[in-house]
Amino acid sequence: MTHQIKNKIESLVKQLNEHNYKYYVLAQPVIEDYDYDMLLKELQQLEENYPEYISPESPTQRVGSDLSEKFKTVEHRVPMLSLSNTYNEEELYDFDRRVRDGLPENNEVEYVAELKIDGASISLTYENGYLKNAVTRGDGTTGEDITVNVKTIRSVPLKLNPNAFEKLGANTIEVRGEIFMEVEAFRKLNHERETNGEKLFANPRNSTAGTLKLLDPKIVTKRPLDIFVYYLLSPDFDFENHSSNLDHLRDLGFKVNKHFRLCKEIKEVVEFCRSAEELRDSLPYEIDGVVIKVNSVKQQKTLGSIAKAPRWAVSYKFKAKQAITVIRDIVWQVGRVGTVTPVANLEPVLLAGSTISRATLHNIDEIYRKDIRVGDTVRIEKGGDVIPKVVSVVEDKRPSNSVKVTPPDNCPVCGEKLFKPEVEVAYYCVNTVCPALVKGSIIHFASRTAMDIEGLGERIIEIFVDKSYLRSYADIYQLDKYSNEIKEMEGFGEKSMDNLLAAIETSKAKPFEKVLFAIGIRYVGSGAAIKLADHFGDIDKLISATEEEIEEVPDIGPSISKSIKLFFSEDKNSEVITRLKSYGLRFKSEKAEPLSDLFNGKKFVLTGTLSGMTREEAKERIMNYGGSVVSSVSARTDYVLAGEKAGSKLEKAKKLGVAIINEEEFNNMTEQ
Repeated sequence: MTHQIKNKIESLVKQLNEHNYKYYVLAQPVIEDYDYDMLLKELQQLEENYPEYISPESPTQRVGSDLSEKFKTVEHRVPMLSLSNTYNEEELYDFDRRVRDGLPENNEVEYVAELKIDGASISLTYENGYLKNAVTRGDGTTGEDITVNVKTIRSVPLKLNPNAFEKLGANTIEVRGEIFMEVEAFRKLNHERETNGEKLFANPRNSTAGTLKLLDPKIVTKRPLDIFVYYLLSPDFDFENHSSNLDHLRDLGFKVNKHFRLCKEIKEVVEFCRSAEELRDSLPYEIDGVVIKVNSVKQQKTLGSIAKAPRWAVSYKFKAKQAITVIRDIVWQVGRVGTVTPVANLEPVLLAGSTISRATLHNIDEIYRKDIRVGDTVRIEKGGDVIPKVVSVVEDKRPSNSVKVTPPDNCPVCGEKLFKPEVEVAYYCVNTVCPALVKGSIIHFASRTAMDIEGLGERIIEIFVDKSYLRSYADIYQLDKYSNEIKEMEGFGEKSMDNLLAAIETSKAKPFEKVLFAIGIRYVGSGAAIKLADHFGDIDKLISATEEEIEEVPDIGPSISKSIKLFFSEDKNSEVITRLKSYGLRFKSEKAEPLSDLFNGKKFVLTGTLSGMTREEAKERIMNYGGSVVSSVSARTDYVLAGEKAGSKLEKAKKLGVAIINEEEFNNMTEQ
């Protein structure tokens, strides 16, 4: 039984970490917030009952991470914690009870209830009235400095109202808020992307998060981002209460959402939540709930925080928007890595401001579990504007001629036999020349997050594949052979072709990690590609590495290592890599030469807190001397650099007889 519990906990940790990565790093969530929260609650309960199985990588041990390693990292002076969620009024009353239990008797409690803007959190630091930096929430402790992008948002003041700032009597203040995109602006942006043949954003939150991570502020300037601020703090003094802070923020020149209420008791909070949910669809921007905070800053400090969230604040999440419609048909679509996914074609229905005619069914197990059939009347849901899903069947409306669904035996695109791994619920097309796989892999390769080939959007790629100009993404670099034919196509001309060829040529300068991400190895996202490129340095070393050696890279597990080995074991992939090399793409990291070979070939593990440097600085120094840093201790580890409060890695190093050095010894070795 305990073995089953341990496996269940490990499975939940893996699922949640993958969803964290997709949400915070890629900004491409694949499940609803509610589903994620339910998985997290299940894990929290299991870990509470079986604490011996809590692992350091469990999402309960951290807030989450959106670090993409594209921008400089900055440590938050005060952690940007996430909020605990509530989903009904009873849980709001429970929150009120916990607050009162945590305060001295006879203390009156006021709350401030604010709309929960569905966007991207940001911390703005001002020194002497001027914007110093803008930092993402990141993992709650450390974020990314995206000041250059935030400065393009016109509602973010670069200089504060001098009179209001002087009245505060502070040299430095920190302001926190939510960057967002209005719904109508989001629709216009998606329309432009569709016209250009580019991939559409799923919702305003995704478009906001994706925009803020762009490395070209000129593109960010063209995106209609906005901000509401909601929090004010300073290292120079404490403020009295949150409601007056909102007034201060307004006086300083910030945009503060007008829909908030100072509530004398929890009943008023509940009333505000009800009215906010009714107001939801009439607002020009997306909200997904209400944030409730204890008004008194002194009481906030008394209540304090748990590891993940403050005790003095909570989020009330709205129910996902639903509608009733009929399933006309269930079709199977093929993704870029061959995943065959069921999709319901629906009677068009208005939901959350848009007409819905398709909804994801995830996989065949989900269809069987909910007993979904063609002809059924179903409830569909669209939480946070993510791709709609079928929630349940309205069984009393099921027609007598409804049709049960069975998975296809053959690929719906190429007709080849489908493959289903024993340990997975998904079916796959493994025909490498299947048009769906070919199109999907080329679209991914040319996308903005990969090789960023402007002018080669989805619509153009589909045409080029249909005309056999492109049979793989390597063919992109020989498109000039078809220049005359392409120039004659509708919508194309000499200038368009010249621009496309110039963009293709420019893409050859993309760094190794971009190319590694672009070639489309299953499970190797942009973050993993950066880590792999950084660790191995060139594609040939990665190809020759064993699974065990690949798994030595931080955050790289068995699923990724197996996928990499499988990818490079296929002759067709090796041939494509050879072609890309011949076209001049970069398959080596262009790193500075090491200062010396002092640590040449040596593997380090870092553990504990260093007093004179950050871990990143220690890692950089090790690499400058020819060494590498791995995440876990093994018999092949050469050194463990141990700081204060070193944990299990230090104990393992002692057991294995690995050399252990402290910070002073490390400094002496590197003569710094």
